[in-house]
Amino acid sequence: MSDLLVQVGQTHDVELFEQLFRHFGPRVKAYMAKTGSPGMAEELMQETMVAVWKKAAMYDASKGAASTWIFSIARNLRIDAYRREKHPEFDQNDPALQPVVETAADSRLEGEQSATLIRRALDELPPDQAEVLRLAYYEDNSQSEIATALSLPLGTVKSRMRLAFAKLRAVLGPGELN
Repeated sequence: MSDLLVQVGQTHDVELFEQLFRHFGPRVKAYMAKTGSPGMAEELMQETMVAVWKKAAMYDASKGAASTWIFSIARNLRIDAYRREKHPEFDQNDPALQPVVETAADSRLEGEQSATLIRRALDELPPDQAEVLRLAYYEDNSQSEIATALSLPLGTVKSRMRLAFAKLRAVLGPGELN
């Protein structure tokens, strides 16, 4: 078969190629059927034999048998086809893939109590200090954005936040604001 492949490469004779096709086509198809569907096997066999026709002149009998060369082409085409197939990629941030963390009733109750204490302490702050904290932590604004929104100097916003935190620490204790 190696001589036949060399002749096909030199002459591009269709009749000689038909002989190669009849011999290797079914074998390549059977090889491809082991790794995928019958339809895909047929398609890859066709691609392989077209590549053999186009590249026959590149075949060098001294480097190996014709069957080795043809099956190498088939294997490479199968690898290429596998890469082209769509494989779903998993999103690591998909909530369905995240472990479910059960919160103990004690820690849930503790969190609710802390939230209630903080709300009450915020209600006792002067309105100007409560407003800068609300804008910073509930609406996620930067100090510069707060200064612009309230038409205040940046230093005033920083002072109000510092005073508000000092009052909250005095009411709640240092551990509650973490």
